[in-house]
Amino acid sequence: MILINFSHPITEEQQAKIEALTNHRLEAVLHVPSQFDHEAPFSEQVAGLVDSISLSPEEWQNKPLLIIPPAYNFAAVTLMAELHGRMGYFPGIVRIRPVPESSPPRFEIAEIINLQAVREQARLKR
Repeated sequence: MILINFSHPITEEQQAKIEALTNHRLEAVLHVPSQFDHEAPFSEQVAGLVDSISLSPEEWQNKPLLIIPPAYNFAAVTLMAELHGRMGYFPGIVRIRPVPESSPPRFEIAEIINLQAVREQARLKR
């Protein structure tokens, strides 16, 4: 599985937790620095970030991918739309949460969310 990280760098411990939760080995971790210009369209900025990842159209559609989205909500939802267009489905995402009372602040892997499964369950409520 390839982990594409649009957020803060993750530790080896966090990578191990992701592997345990998914029952898949991470073959690669791609870090995509994500800073957004609030004066420019997010759709163009997100497309540029995704274009910077060296995956072919076939790999976007067929490789097992897991995403750590940017923490900024508008960027994250725009990224999900961009990825759905390229992949043909919603990818799984990693949810990270702060470790309570940690100093300095630390973060842990909270869960893996299968967005495609969430979408399919929601369609049943139409």
